[in-house]
Amino acid sequence: MGDFFQNGIITTLHDFDTTDFARMEARLSDILKRRDIALILPVIPRDLMSPAFNSIVAELAQVPYISEVVVSLGQTSDFNDFVEARRRLQPLTQPHSVVWSSGPGIGALFDELAENYLDVGPDGKGRGVWTAMGYVLSNRKLWVIAVHDCDIRNYSRKMLARLCYPCSVRGMDFEFTKAYYMRVTDKIYGRVTRLFFTPLIRALRSILGQQSFLDFLHSFRYPLSGEICLTRSLAHVMRMPGDWGLEIGTLSEVYRCCAIPRVCQVDIADSYEHKHQELFPDDHKSGLLKMTIDIAKVLLQTLAAQGVVLPSLFLEALQASYLHMAREAIDQYAADAIINGLPYDRHSEGQAIESFSEAVRLAGERFREDPTDLPRIPAWNRVMSALPDFTERLSAVVI
Repeated sequence: MGDFFQNGIITTLHDFDTTDFARMEARLSDILKRRDIALILPVIPRDLMSPAFNSIVAELAQVPYISEVVVSLGQTSDFNDFVEARRRLQPLTQPHSVVWSSGPGIGALFDELAENYLDVGPDGKGRGVWTAMGYVLSNRKLWVIAVHDCDIRNYSRKMLARLCYPCSVRGMDFEFTKAYYMRVTDKIYGRVTRLFFTPLIRALRSILGQQSFLDFLHSFRYPLSGEICLTRSLAHVMRMPGDWGLEIGTLSEVYRCCAIPRVCQVDIADSYEHKHQELFPDDHKSGLLKMTIDIAKVLLQTLAAQGVVLPSLFLEALQASYLHMAREAIDQYAADAIINGLPYDRHSEGQAIESFSEAVRLAGERFREDPTDLPRIPAWNRVMSALPDFTERLSAVVI
């Protein structure tokens, strides 16, 4: 994005289009000699069959500074999917592995964790990424860990280089990097961020007043992006969320574990195109509505865990304030679309915020029922305290 404004309380690293990309990759390749970088790719079987995944693998094959590519395969018990994942990675020039987090070998290790009162939760993206991080941590040479989604249709090596740079280069020394990018092609996308998350944060701030955690979240330009990079030391202590609140739960853990000056967001692309989730207003168990319910619940539970006392009639006020903030957002984005000559469907956007308002209500009800029901997978330092050789045994079952 063409600006240099530092908004919020975290550092924003812009793309001024002045970087020599070859020099950037050369610098990262030089870093490889002392701070090895691993890349985790969370996938489900549907991702493996997509043209986007093949394009990503082809681009990664040309990246000179990645020490290992780790595919986290989940939501399948079919051995053929594991074989297909291995086959799809063959073009890679780097060492690569498939962590089959729903396979029998790792499943037996999960059973052992359960016997030791360490609950890793249901099969999902959160558990898959957590398991892959444990595998990476078993290799003491790997110091920097990047994660990005596998449905990016316009993927390029530049995205990965800019994502890895802040945590890898001495003189920057960030512990956590979050990617941001513009979600505009033929129209403005990113409904959950534009029409749900940001208005909800603004509503919470209007009711609760100044809260440093809310200021932290509000500083991120694209808080729901799946592209992050972090240091090995942070991966040891983070408690990975296990549901659709993964991205926001991760940010809450970063807030808990990191000093604010060691956190940044980086512009990785002029545009970003991936699959768009459908919104089904009557389906609370899948799609965007489930995502928004989980996000709102994580926010409420995290605030409660931090000792924020929610006032009487708070949830009713939150739903009303959210609707007000979301309607203002529609006016803002409508104007943005008009000046840029893009179509804008006020009716469908209005329908979306009505569904999202229902998500706020449902999340509030679930929060009232159990304010402490925050699904977190234990941090790896706790697992390694209970079972010191666990990461080595995990590594032994990964191919």
